[in-house]
Amino acid sequence: MLDASLAAQLKSLLEKVTQPIELVSSLDDRPKSTELAGLLDQIAGMSDLVTHVRDGEATRRPSFLIRRVGTDIEVEFAGIPLGHEFTSLVLALLQVGGHPSKEAAELLEQVRDLEGDFHFETFFSLSCQNCPDVVQALNVMCVTNPRIKHTAIEGSLFQDEVDARQVMAVPTVFLNGELFGSGRMNLEQIVGKLDTGSAERAAAAISEKDPFDVLVVGGGPAGATAAIYASRKGIRTGVLAERFGGQVLDTMAIENFPSVPYTEGPKFAAELENHVRQYDVDIMNVQKASKLTPAPTEGGLVEVELESGARLLSRSVILSTGARWRAMNVPGEDEYRNKGVTYCPHCDGPLFKGKRVAVIGGGNSGVEAAIDLAGVVAHVTLIEFDSVLRADEVLQRKLRSLPNVDIIVSALTTEVLGDGSKVTGLTYTDRTTDESRTLDLDGVFVQIGLLPNTEWLSGTVELSPRGEIVVDDHGRTSVPGVFAAGDCTTVPYKQIIVSAGAGATAALGAFDHLIRTSAPAEGEETVAATV
Repeated sequence: MLDASLAAQLKSLLEKVTQPIELVSSLDDRPKSTELAGLLDQIAGMSDLVTHVRDGEATRRPSFLIRRVGTDIEVEFAGIPLGHEFTSLVLALLQVGGHPSKEAAELLEQVRDLEGDFHFETFFSLSCQNCPDVVQALNVMCVTNPRIKHTAIEGSLFQDEVDARQVMAVPTVFLNGELFGSGRMNLEQIVGKLDTGSAERAAAAISEKDPFDVLVVGGGPAGATAAIYASRKGIRTGVLAERFGGQVLDTMAIENFPSVPYTEGPKFAAELENHVRQYDVDIMNVQKASKLTPAPTEGGLVEVELESGARLLSRSVILSTGARWRAMNVPGEDEYRNKGVTYCPHCDGPLFKGKRVAVIGGGNSGVEAAIDLAGVVAHVTLIEFDSVLRADEVLQRKLRSLPNVDIIVSALTTEVLGDGSKVTGLTYTDRTTDESRTLDLDGVFVQIGLLPNTEWLSGTVELSPRGEIVVDDHGRTSVPGVFAAGDCTTVPYKQIIVSAGAGATAALGAFDHLIRTSAPAEGEETVAATV
C-alpha cells in the first residue's frame, strides 16, 4: 500500500508510540476491504506496539478502529484514509498510542471538562484540503475525553449514505445523528460550539489585554508577514484572525512561491502560523473584527471591536482581512449552499460522482474546475456571462476536448432551483435572445472571482468602487495609524507572494509611523537637556 519512502517515514514516527494499540478492522469481500487490510497489516508490521485484529463488527465496511488496548480510547475511520487524510491517520495512531497532542493545554482542558456523550460523524473526501482539520480536531477530542466518539467517513465509498443523509459538501459533521456543521472548523471552533460559555470568557480575556503597538487584523500571508516584521522590531504585536491562514487554506497546489517548488495550502498556512509563533506575537484566533474606530488624536490609540463584543486598542493597525469567493447573489443560492451549491470543486467534486453539474464562471478558476470535475461527474455545463471565455487558451483547448462538457456563453444565471433539500437545477437568461432557459442539475460550482472582506470598514477608511482598501506605496490608508495589505487592498495581482510583500511593507510603514508619532516635539530635547 505505502511506497518505501512513505513507509520508512511512518515507521520512524511510530517509534513515538508508548501505549499498545490495536487496529480493529471490519471488512467485506469488496476490493477496497482487501486494500484496507493490506494497509493495516503493513502498519502493524512497523511496530511491536501495533497489532491488526480482523473481527470488527462495524456496519460500515470497510472500516477500522484505532484503539488503545485495555481502554475505551479509540477513533474510527470508515474507508481508507490516504490522500489528504493520511496525516490524520498518522496523528491518530500516535495520539491513541500515547503521544501528546500539540494543542494548547487550556483548550485540551476544556475538552476534558465537556459533560455528556458525543458521537461525531464526519464525511470527508480524499481530495479535500479542508477535511483534515476537522477530522484531526475531532480525533484529538476522542483521545482527550473518552465520552467523545468520532467516525471519519470517506464519502465516495458510502455513496448510498451520502445520498440518504443529503451530504452535498465536505467536510460535513453530524453530532448524535443531527447536523452539527459543514466546512472547515478547527478544535477551538468545535469546542466553542459545545462549551457555550467559552465565547464570553474569551471576549472578557481579550478586552483585558494591554494596548498593542501593532495590531494585525487577518492571519493570511499578508497578516503573518506583517506580524513577523513588526515583532522583529521589538514592539508589542498582536494578530486577530478569523482563521489563521486565510484563503490559502482553500488552495490546493502552490507551485510559484520562490524556494518552495511545491506545497499545498493547508501545509503552507500551518508553516506560516508556526513561523509567527517563533516570535513574541499574541495570536487571537477564531476572532472576527466588526468595527474600527480611528484614534481621537495623532499618536492616540485605534480601537478595534470584535463580533464577540471584545475591544482592543493599538497605536497602529494593519488590516489584512483578505477576500472570499464571490457569490452569484441569485435566489436559491443561499438556501442551497452546501446542499448542491458549492465553491470548492476539489473538496466536493467526489460527492457528485456520476451526476450532472454546472460551473459558473469562464475564467481560469472556472475552466480549471470544469476540467477537474469532468473526470468525476457524468456531465459538466460551464456557464459564462461574457460572450467569450476569459481563461488561458491552453485551458480552453483542454476543456473543449472533453466529451462530457458543454459551454454556454452570454448567459446570466438567474436562480438556483431545488426541492427544498437539495439542488435540482438552475435557470439562466440567454443574453443574445433574452430567453429564459432551465438546466436540470445536481450541483452548482461557483467560480466567479473574489470579494474583499471589507464591509465592516465602510465609512471608516477609503474604499475603491470594488470595495478594496485604498493604500499608498507605504501601505497607508486614509486613516492615520491604519495600514493595510493583501487581497483586501487596491494592490494589483492577488497572489500569495504579492500579499506577503505587501504585509512586510505595511509593517515597516507602521513602525515608521510609530517612530514619528512618538518622537519628541521640536525643541523638547533642548529643553530637557538644559534642565
